[in-house]
Amino acid sequence: MIDVVALGELLIDFAARSTDAAGYPTMAANPGGAPGNFLAALNAYGKKTAFLGKVGEDAFGHLLLGTLNAAGIETRGIRVDDSVFTTLAFVTFDAQGDRSFSFARKPGADTRLTWEEVDTALIDEAKVFHFGTLSLTDEPVRTATRKAVAYAKEHGKLISCDPNLRLPLWPNADGAREQMLWSLKQADVVKISDNEVEFLWGCTPEEGAEKLLREFGVGLAMVTLGPDGCLLKNCQAAYRASCPKVRPVDTTGAGDIFGGSAMARLLELEKPLNTLTEENLAYIGRFAAAAASLSTEHSGGIPSIQKKERVLEYI
Repeated sequence: MIDVVALGELLIDFAARSTDAAGYPTMAANPGGAPGNFLAALNAYGKKTAFLGKVGEDAFGHLLLGTLNAAGIETRGIRVDDSVFTTLAFVTFDAQGDRSFSFARKPGADTRLTWEEVDTALIDEAKVFHFGTLSLTDEPVRTATRKAVAYAKEHGKLISCDPNLRLPLWPNADGAREQMLWSLKQADVVKISDNEVEFLWGCTPEEGAEKLLREFGVGLAMVTLGPDGCLLKNCQAAYRASCPKVRPVDTTGAGDIFGGSAMARLLELEKPLNTLTEENLAYIGRFAAAAASLSTEHSGGIPSIQKKERVLEYI
């Protein structure tokens, strides 16, 4: 039995490590893509996962397959395409460690996944289907994602969504907003950042969480607040968790690691979303906030995931 199957982008993050006198960065390559980071955190914390996506028939594509296999993620749902190149993302940082993105994705392999290539048997095996909005930017992967979500819902799977705003990948902000709102309407569990709440509705995290519950029918809303922690809310309880003090060097993947860590704890509870108590939300939120925070002390997404024992020491 698979706990969580995710559909979405798998790519290489090139993260700046230094800059020369002219401003050109020296970059290090790391495995990336929000769904992969999300699943790797789940595997690190004891769950079984599988990935649905596409990479290029190139050195980076094979490196990514190797990384996911090493993380324990089932990769038989990943297609390898010799007609397109594996997607690349270039990440630069400001003095606070916050990121700016540029992408080589015109097209990238992840955008070329078709519905016919989606291994629905993996969805059948899973308890949870997870997706993000970066697989809604282009065709044919947009149609593949929408059909996969519909298939998962028809088969009674819990639907998890991360809206994951990356404006450079959209033709305009209105297009991003439209697809993000569609995604949220499909979901039972949502992990969203305070910046994404501001982009969609121009409101506070508390108001955004309430909107997700009342207007979108979400069962569990999780709003990440950067270094200020997170807010978790369902129909009967709310909990705000703080983060341990860390010295961040790279925030890449921290939100994804939060999401995967939170989902791992949620699955441990084995409770319907509408029955989660404040104590349950604390159980989820404190661990996820610590796992995400500790990951920022290390470079990359998947390589930065910390062992469960270390996370527990901080909570």
